[in-house]
Amino acid sequence: MRILFIGTGGIGVPVLQSLFDSAEHQVIGVVTQPDKPAGRRQELQPSPIKQAALLHGVPVLQPVRMRSPEAVASIQSLSPEVIVVMAYGQILPKEVLDAPSIACLNLHASLLPKYRGAAPIQAAMEVGDAETGITVMYMDVGLDTGDILLEKRLPIRRRETGGTLHDRLAAISPAALAAALPLLAQGTAPRIPQDSALATYAPKLTRESGVIDWSAPHLQIDRKIRAMNPWPAACTTLPGKDGHPQKLKIFTVIPHRKCSGAPGEVLHTGKNGILVAAGTGGILLREVQLEGKKRMPARDFLSGNMIPPGTILGAAL
Repeated sequence: MRILFIGTGGIGVPVLQSLFDSAEHQVIGVVTQPDKPAGRRQELQPSPIKQAALLHGVPVLQPVRMRSPEAVASIQSLSPEVIVVMAYGQILPKEVLDAPSIACLNLHASLLPKYRGAAPIQAAMEVGDAETGITVMYMDVGLDTGDILLEKRLPIRRRETGGTLHDRLAAISPAALAAALPLLAQGTAPRIPQDSALATYAPKLTRESGVIDWSAPHLQIDRKIRAMNPWPAACTTLPGKDGHPQKLKIFTVIPHRKCSGAPGEVLHTGKNGILVAAGTGGILLREVQLEGKKRMPARDFLSGNMIPPGTILGAAL
């Protein structure tokens, strides 16, 4: 089939590569977000999807607004049979959804209708779900509301992070699409309506999404820290030398059940890390990063930053 791929995030690269490697399908083009500034020099960087596409010499479209008449016309002119979408970052207008002659499919990183929206991976981890997966769905004008074609499930590991789960979901996505496309070609693909009464929403992450509420139970804080690793990274504040709070990112921790203190209170510091009281239990900080500094083990951080027991973390920035 003639397939147009639409995506931006790195999670979609294995799917796109699998289409390039396929003998049954032809990738007729790729649509991705415009290049964006990145790094200290703010130099324009292509998306991971664009980088993969350029290696195979396929046409790349980068509309600023997918709803623009020019963007819609460019996609329609390619005459795709199937559009495959994964982690694009813009809502597709009805004219684009109707462009393929067979179907417009989206690969979504949750078991729909749970966690519709931009951050389903982190949402599943924060809640403490035992499993997640990839849903292949027919796109409609709603936000992840279309009928389900199939799903591929994946257990969430005990000490999973947002980054490791992202990569594992990316790795199973090609198999999910490979199972869906023959059903479309044969005309036997199912359409399973979602139960909207069971739907939940996972909004786009911001830097503030990682702020820790130390009054929460220790296991809830642990899940948040792992979910936000590597981005935006869980964070708190500690008193600065000039009296102004400093932002401290937290990447790796060990939850402790048997300890008590005021929420956010530093109970102990040492070679094992920084033990902080939570609403119940505590959190041992093992890997941290002070704003403007390098990420490092907590023991190395303590060698240059004294945090006396009794210090309260979490003052407002």
